[in-house]
Amino acid sequence: MAVTQFRNQIYSGVLGKLIGVYLGRPVEGWSYEKIQDTFGDIKYYVHKEVGVPLIVADDDISGTFGFFRALEDNGYDKNLPAKAFGDTWLNYIIENKTILWWGGLGRSTEHTAYLNLKNGMEAPQSGSIETNGRTLAEQIGAQIFIDAIAMACPDNPDLAVELVRKAASVSHDGIAVEAACHLAALEAMAFTEKDLNVLLDRAETYLSNEQLIAIIRDVREICSRESDWRAVREYLNPKYGYEVFPGCCHMVPNHAMVIASILLGGDDFQKSISIASSAAWDTDCNAGNVGAFNGIRLGLAGINAGADFRTPVADLMYVVTSDGGSVVTDAVIESKRILKAAAMLAGEEAEISSERFTFEFPGSLQGFAPCTFAHGAMAPVELCNYNEFSEGRNGLVIGCRHVADGVTADVSTQTFIDFSKLAANFSTVASPTLYSSQKVVTSVSLMEEGEVSLRPYILYYDIDNVEQVIYGDPVVVTKAVNTFSWTVPDTQGMSIFKLGYEISSEKRFDGHVILHSIDWKGAPSRFAQRGMLMTSIWNTNPLWLAGFASSAVQFAADFKYTYCVSNVEDDGLVTIGSREWEDYTAASTLHFALHQSGGLVVRSVGHRRYYGAVLQNKKEAVIYMQKDGQRTVLGTAPYAYEEDLGYALKFSAHKNQLSLSVNNETILTAEDDTYTCGGAGFVISRGTMTCDSLIISE
Repeated sequence: MAVTQFRNQIYSGVLGKLIGVYLGRPVEGWSYEKIQDTFGDIKYYVHKEVGVPLIVADDDISGTFGFFRALEDNGYDKNLPAKAFGDTWLNYIIENKTILWWGGLGRSTEHTAYLNLKNGMEAPQSGSIETNGRTLAEQIGAQIFIDAIAMACPDNPDLAVELVRKAASVSHDGIAVEAACHLAALEAMAFTEKDLNVLLDRAETYLSNEQLIAIIRDVREICSRESDWRAVREYLNPKYGYEVFPGCCHMVPNHAMVIASILLGGDDFQKSISIASSAAWDTDCNAGNVGAFNGIRLGLAGINAGADFRTPVADLMYVVTSDGGSVVTDAVIESKRILKAAAMLAGEEAEISSERFTFEFPGSLQGFAPCTFAHGAMAPVELCNYNEFSEGRNGLVIGCRHVADGVTADVSTQTFIDFSKLAANFSTVASPTLYSSQKVVTSVSLMEEGEVSLRPYILYYDIDNVEQVIYGDPVVVTKAVNTFSWTVPDTQGMSIFKLGYEISSEKRFDGHVILHSIDWKGAPSRFAQRGMLMTSIWNTNPLWLAGFASSAVQFAADFKYTYCVSNVEDDGLVTIGSREWEDYTAASTLHFALHQSGGLVVRSVGHRRYYGAVLQNKKEAVIYMQKDGQRTVLGTAPYAYEEDLGYALKFSAHKNQLSLSVNNETILTAEDDTYTCGGAGFVISRGTMTCDSLIISE
């Protein structure tokens, strides 16, 4: 069976993961008694009652879809070693900022493993019992990051278990890795087998840990006799609860509750994630695993059978890594990445659409929602997908009511973080996906006969952190598909956080506008932040800096120039942009203080995979290719320079050609085929430099 036949199940697995995490996240860390006293059964989202956003950065999401990239970054190698997953950690994690709980050496399992990796230890030694001790190695964590890898192995549990064992061993060992493999087998087999008892019987054959086998059998036995989940939890708690096992968040109680939630939920998707969220312990982790498994097993029909979990989420997610332009994403984009991986691992060809917004999965919205910006008088809108009207005909359907002269219908989607809806629990480092001077291509039509006007717009934050809007020219929309392009206006380097569309009509319009596809490609032809932009000496981290992903220890607005970048160790990076950026030039005037080397970066896909062009040791210029821990020098040239003087650097990438100019003189060229795309920015080692502007151009 071709893996493309599982495409909708992959999408529903991704959705199930998101829904489960978003359901359980608001009560993560709450005691069982507090959850019961406050909510009883958590049957629907409770984020408003808790005072947090629905869409949040979460380690379960960022780790799951970030660490999965080890497959695509390494050519979809079935025999990928554990070391490659460890290298992926180092590339995409920003120390003390992203993905992990930074709870300290010897306290946080993942933090400890990260430090082992950083200090040169390779996986699986980085997560082993031998290195870290049994208590750390068997906490929760291994099982919460594996769902995307399992989804890339539909109906192939052997491969799923093999890959997940290696991925989990970066940070864990023992029974924790066994639990991750157990879930991987269950999820891979759930694409074709629906019977829970059959699935659990088969999954047990992948286990060798007798303790875990006994626990799962015990959970199955009590769930066969007792249908009340509270009674089951009361039975499990004294045998497997947190008080029984060492550490702060052991794997065993949580895995037991995952299996219990699956069994007691049966074929009811909503009930299964409700149990996992209501039972305490690690609620977002457990509900996320349950949601992914039952999303695969029960499909979209299962997710849609209960409450409407999908519309509030609208596919939106944050995968927070050092690859800032890939942070704001959605379930469609991530499902297509998994689908491509599944096809490549299976040795099959798969046609994967390249446009950013294709709305190609049933009911998908890709982050679009009624716009909350005050555009004036706005008519109510309802959003759905064209494929809900007609199978195979995809598009975002904007149902309009009472649009008339002076009353518009407005919808938008995030292209960056909406800082008015940001949770503080996890650091959210990101870059925009859309920039001034990029060309947005939109295909649109009406479902019925008629005529309306549609104009695109962007929302961005100005230098005073105030939301601003810029509209494009209106285009006429009829029943015939109209494809038009719009060059995004200049925002003076400020971050664009939403792309939207306004529908207007001189006569009353009650009908449906269909956005068939939306896309933009390549780097901006002209994007710049320049000059001293600081508005107060007391605010060295203004909002306009938020578009950068920084692994440099210090990155701030400067008192004289645009930025100040400083790092104690080697290779502190600050980047902006996305994987859509291919051929372009990055330019800035750099002023060096105490330092070893510093310069510009292009085609960064993470902070250990990029091209660098630096001046170093006050005597030479270097172009190099960084790939994980390996640096390949592509060219050097003598170049004497001094501290505190300004040097205008331009670093260009065109196809496989790289060139560095200083003060308008080309001093180095090189060739390399390793990276074809990625963001741009700065790199500094063992010191500080100030940077007057960052200009991206063709």
